Amino acid sequence: MAKVLIVDDSPTEIHVLKTLLEKKGHDVGVANSGEEGIVVAKEMLPDVVLMDVVMPGMNGFQATRQLSQQAETANTPVIIVTTKDQETDKVWAKRQGAVDYIVKPVQEKALVDALSRALAG
Repeated sequence: MAKVLIVDDSPTEIHVLKTLLEKKGHDVGVANSGEEGIVVAKEMLPDVVLMDVVMPGMNGFQATRQLSQQAETANTPVIIVTTKDQETDKVWAKRQGAVDYIVKPVQEKALVDALSRALAG
């Protein structure tokens, strides 16, 4: 299946997403901050990145913008996965380069559908 990188500072969220993705047969990598997410994405070259927004240091919007602007990761789709559900956040996420937006708590169908869309290009 796909290589998926989860970037989130919550061990609980990482566990939930990782368990769900591995159950579906995906290879999962993890980063605990926006900064670490950029480093791991360059090393791992995932097929898709699941990016939290609210993290200490570099937030998910900033990390998404960096990933979309760097040659190694510019074509890697980023799906924002966050508790922020305002329309302005969704618009801002797309402007930073995100291809999709899922609001926590994540529903399995929403995640599977978003991954399918992202991987289909």
